[in-house]
Amino acid sequence: MKKQILFRLLLALLLLGLPNSICAQESKSNTINESIRLETDRIFDKLVQIRRNFHQNPELAGKEIHTQQTIKKYLQDLGLQVETDAYGYGVVGILKGNQKGKNIAWRADMDALPNDFPDKADFKSKVQGVQHGCGHDVHLAIALGVAEVLSAHKNELHGTAYFIFQPEEETFAGAKNMIQKGWIDRYKIDEIYALHVTATPVGQIMVKSNELFAYQKELHMAFQTALTEEEVQQLSAKIKQLLVRTSNGSKPWEIQSMVDPAIGLASPNTIFADYCIAEEHFRAYPKDGAFYIDAEVYETDAARLKEIIPAVKRLIQEQGYGSRLLSVSFIKQNPTVQNDPKLTQAAIDFLDRLYGKGFVVSSYGQVPYFNDDFAYFQQKIPGVYFFLGGSNFNQGIIAMNHAPNFEVDESCIRTGVGAFSSLLFDRLK
Repeated sequence: MKKQILFRLLLALLLLGLPNSICAQESKSNTINESIRLETDRIFDKLVQIRRNFHQNPELAGKEIHTQQTIKKYLQDLGLQVETDAYGYGVVGILKGNQKGKNIAWRADMDALPNDFPDKADFKSKVQGVQHGCGHDVHLAIALGVAEVLSAHKNELHGTAYFIFQPEEETFAGAKNMIQKGWIDRYKIDEIYALHVTATPVGQIMVKSNELFAYQKELHMAFQTALTEEEVQQLSAKIKQLLVRTSNGSKPWEIQSMVDPAIGLASPNTIFADYCIAEEHFRAYPKDGAFYIDAEVYETDAARLKEIIPAVKRLIQEQGYGSRLLSVSFIKQNPTVQNDPKLTQAAIDFLDRLYGKGFVVSSYGQVPYFNDDFAYFQQKIPGVYFFLGGSNFNQGIIAMNHAPNFEVDESCIRTGVGAFSSLLFDRLK
């Protein structure tokens, strides 16, 4: 009986003390998150200048020499361990917390685009034919900012943060080659995160579980003999009619609609769900004694992908070209970004607790035309890829990637550094 009384007494004392313990933990978290906010504000102007330096000095995939040196020095000045043997001109900054815990990675892509699109920025590219027209300069500034903010809280970190600055994203080679060199296996990463600045409103973070982009395939049709220009046009039109699928006559190929409140990604009635797109112009050309027709196809439903090739074969035969057809195949089958559902929900819950319900906007669709080789990391490690809004419509700033006059409201750097420093800190506590 005495033992039972003693047990009940100890249990009561424990329960009485539990709320105080929880409050203490919450108070400490609130203090750290406020510190993260203040630190983000303190370094914001510096990060803007760093972003502009990258913007003025863009480098193509496989040539990120200046970019690498700038990142390396910044991380070393923070006291991080820095490695440059991961692949190409990549950089990995390693921030070890003072206590044991998970290994969590943040990835930023480094390379620029080969184009000369109009650029409204005062700090235009100094390199002819090369531009940061996709926003990787913004990604770099945010990643450096997160590294700096977390390094100020090294004593409270449980585990290790890895900042992966990845080259050659635009060519879809960097992530795959980093993995093949064994870097990921060497450090046993538990979770990995990344973002991409997009045309959605500045200050907004958007995410969804599972597929974030449509599946991109390149359809390759080989014929024994050449088709006339008229035959190519007629056959292409038939194939497009066969493949294209939309809801209620919508036009998901009009990518600018992704920010439309009524039909864009943030709407449950989005036009960017359950569709298949075949590009407008098929490419026809002779090569090595045969004749080929190629076309990009974007499909949201993974289960339907296996139906495309048999259906196209049947149509070609029905149109009277069966005796001339050699093969139909996919010659591009890049993986697509697949967000881990558990980690995605955990990130949404945390950021909503920190900033208020609705801070993170759900995406109800899949973006066509774009993709990211971050997908290769996600094949090895559970991870989450976020969209970070970069447009300011009131100021005429439209962050439509790969488009003329691509421009970013740089206050998104503040949003990205603050939110994702807090998220990574939470995952490392």
